[in-house]
Amino acid sequence: MKLYSISIHHKGGTKANLLKSAYDLSSFSFFQRSSVQEFMTFTSALIVERTSQGSRASVKEQEYLCHVYVRNDNLSAVVIADTEYPQRVCFTLLDKVLEEFSRQVDSIEWPSGNPDTINYKALDIHLSKYQNPKEADAMTKVQAELDETKIILHNTMESLLERGEKLDDLVAKSEHLGNQSKAFYKTARKQNSCCEIM
Repeated sequence: MKLYSISIHHKGGTKANLLKSAYDLSSFSFFQRSSVQEFMTFTSALIVERTSQGSRASVKEQEYLCHVYVRNDNLSAVVIADTEYPQRVCFTLLDKVLEEFSRQVDSIEWPSGNPDTINYKALDIHLSKYQNPKEADAMTKVQAELDETKIILHNTMESLLERGEKLDDLVAKSEHLGNQSKAFYKTARKQNSCCEIM
């Protein structure tokens, strides 16, 4: 999972004006980086120009996904990531960046601004922070922890069964289970046995 670029644009009448951008091109060879950066800048502007006001979209280009959000005030942002990067996290990042940018940079500067005149320095920080979606996004982090817990639970049950003990034997030997619980377990086991795949 990788984020390659994030850029902020102002969508004008006919073309998109690049306001600020950040790139992580470390996975490309040194000689390819300038060409890749130009291509990403061009693609981002083109996507903003073709996306209607107040909408979000994801566009697949080769092995990359370009996520765009054009707000009703024409402030726009584009994230370019690989196809494995979670889409929801990309749109969370776009929301956060546009909200922060609109608070720090006056809207009068948007139509005529350029990367040299706009004073907004947080894009590089966001790009590096969101490289690991599990750390940057709370929901993704919780999902990863749940998946890890599920794996641990499966491993624990498998290790129990590896010792040659069967759950049926454990239930029969248990002193802590009452007769009703044992009867319930046996009945449930019989009911579920009809659903097992041979």
